Amino acid sequence: MAEWYEQSFGEDYLLVYKHRDFQGAYQEVQKMISWLKLPQGSSVLDLCCGMGRHSLALADAGYKVTGVDLSDVLLREAHAADPEGRVSWHQGDMRAVPLDESFDAVVNLFTSFGYFEKDEEQLEVLKEIYRLLKPGGRFIIDYLNPAYVAAHLVPHSSREDEGNWIEEHRVIEDGFVKKQIAIRSSESAATAEAAAGLDTTAGEESVRVYHERVKLYPYGKFRALLEQAGLSVEQVHGSYNEDQYIEDASPRMIFVGMRV
Repeated sequence: MAEWYEQSFGEDYLLVYKHRDFQGAYQEVQKMISWLKLPQGSSVLDLCCGMGRHSLALADAGYKVTGVDLSDVLLREAHAADPEGRVSWHQGDMRAVPLDESFDAVVNLFTSFGYFEKDEEQLEVLKEIYRLLKPGGRFIIDYLNPAYVAAHLVPHSSREDEGNWIEEHRVIEDGFVKKQIAIRSSESAATAEAAAGLDTTAGEESVRVYHERVKLYPYGKFRALLEQAGLSVEQVHGSYNEDQYIEDASPRMIFVGMRV
């Protein structure tokens, strides 16, 4: 049976997460540049690059960028957004990245971490980041803040988009935050839209269901994993506004550091 991350980053992902825009990525990259403190021309690996929003923003800022992702659908979108081929795109698993070169920096953004069942598998990812960094190379790992997620979890939400009714159910269970996404189109969407007071058109029922799962690592545990992999933490930010990380208040844990 395929793992959730092999199924969820396909065509429907583009629908569910289309609100993630390139302008926001450019603003976030400006913060990352100030944290990395690397000269233009430095080599940067965007590990789990998705559709390439941050990779392309880093390339525009003057860096030599490589993007790696498992999803062929998201890499297709990345290629389409990069007709000049400014970024070197590669398909691969973050636990065993199919690259032999070393980079001045590695970035892993928007909670592209914690996807696996076992701590040993998450540690494999961090050891790959270590392997892919030059000695003294720098990293950014942008991860959720478990305490904030627990305090602000929205158990259920729904919305209509492009004739589809999207329902999301969230729960914290067995040390993971889990999301189920159900996308109903045609008759199913019409029924849901009617309940919400929207115009509807009848049709044949179609329901697609996806799951997402991220392991919740509190600050101390995450930092211990980083140190076990040989990665030294210099700063921890609570958001891209550069505020200091506060365990019960910050929406994110953004680790900035270097290979020991």
